[in-house]
Amino acid sequence: MYQRIIRPWLFSLSCEQSHRMAILLLRIAGFIPGGRWLLRRCCAVEDPSLEREVFGVKFRNPIGMAAGFDRNGEVYDELAAMGFGFVEIGSITPRAQSGNPTPRIFSLQRDRAVINRVGHPNRGLEVALRNLRHGHTGVVLGCNIACNASTRAEEAPQDYLRSFRNLYQYVDYFTVDLSGDDVQDERIVRSERYIRSVLDPLFDFRRGQNHYRPILVKISPDLTDEEIDLVTDILIATPLDGVVATNGTTSREGLKASPSSLKRIGAGRLSGRPLTVRSIEIVRRIHERSGGNYPIIGSGGMMTPDDVEAMLAAGADLVQLHTGYLYGGPQLLKEICHRLMPKPEVPAADALPEEPSEQQTTTTTEERVD
Repeated sequence: MYQRIIRPWLFSLSCEQSHRMAILLLRIAGFIPGGRWLLRRCCAVEDPSLEREVFGVKFRNPIGMAAGFDRNGEVYDELAAMGFGFVEIGSITPRAQSGNPTPRIFSLQRDRAVINRVGHPNRGLEVALRNLRHGHTGVVLGCNIACNASTRAEEAPQDYLRSFRNLYQYVDYFTVDLSGDDVQDERIVRSERYIRSVLDPLFDFRRGQNHYRPILVKISPDLTDEEIDLVTDILIATPLDGVVATNGTTSREGLKASPSSLKRIGAGRLSGRPLTVRSIEIVRRIHERSGGNYPIIGSGGMMTPDDVEAMLAAGADLVQLHTGYLYGGPQLLKEICHRLMPKPEVPAADALPEEPSEQQTTTTTEERVD
């Protein structure tokens, strides 16, 4: 149904309109009595073999919805009902911001990709808190936090700390978005000094709390290998709990879309199929350099069950979908979960019991008569 009806309808709208419509439909499903139950019956795959425990948190399956879809924490329960093992809301900034001018999201259907330059639009910390106060059950909830676009680099740590401190009791883990976007100077975002200035106040606040909330950083696929090693070394040297790899790329290499259409679209981050190989490479590099001792959430270019299997094999503990879900819909999530479930063992031909011979049958019959 999604591929034949819903997806063509959503793709007939602008990307921004289709996102708003998807959120609206999920909210309606949440308001209707039995709506979440129906979503669970139609979409979710439940099996104990899919469960994972990562950074001390139990996930019912390793497939999550990446940040950027549920920006304000409005439909995480509905996404969980559809079968996601965890949902990462955000990016949340302390103050509401509208993001960049529209149009700012563009689909490249021939490449199974999306270009966006949204600029972290969200309704701010207060609205997120209002949406989260009713609690969440049965789903692991992460929160991606970022600084406001108008915040100067030297004041950015205060933005991160404000969101972290206020949201701490409502979510299960945090992702600090250090991947940058088109409104940030990535030369600053990539420096060790900047990264430590953001993370250290979060570690200090967490030490005084009764509950432990894992902290991860999200990185860009455009980092050099040396910069990836730097992030990994920070992971090893600090109380950081893991890495989310990766966000979208600014690269346009190997696309089927025409140069004229790409020029017309302009700046933005590319996600989807063109990102698959690079995301897996980065996860493998972090996994190997860290000795496999730190959790990694693989994100970016996860379009098929094969992609997810390759990402997990590269060292990811969990995987996030976003653009892949846009193209594949709920069926993709079901296919991934079924792929990850252990296959029933089929006995080998030589292990099957032999047919009794005629002599054996006769003997058995005679023994019964006697």
